[in-house]
Amino acid sequence: MKSLPKFLALGLSLFALPVLAETAAPEKAAQCAACHGQAGAKPIMAAYPVLAGQYANYLEHALKDYKSGARKNPIMMSQAAALTDEEIRALSRYFAAQEGPLYTPSIPGHKVEPH
Repeated sequence: MKSLPKFLALGLSLFALPVLAETAAPEKAAQCAACHGQAGAKPIMAAYPVLAGQYANYLEHALKDYKSGARKNPIMMSQAAALTDEEIRALSRYFAAQEGPLYTPSIPGHKVEPH
């Protein structure tokens, strides 16, 4: 009977691992923070957008457009050019999961696809 609490604790910790992994800051997020602020919530200039709480699919699309040149901004184009598709996806999901001042209501029926 003593092993039951340990078993439950192990089970709960394994359940939490995907959530923790999803919200842990990707290595490249530190570069974003230089302009967009800690966790993307407080940009250093008003012209820079808030990333925290933005829709992940919007962030991913924007970064891919900067990378391809479809969206023009010299700073963002050079930053996005160095990112892989996996890094873009990880950054997008990370910033979407952060608390910020944006109002981004959930969209009924919309789910974020797992990696």
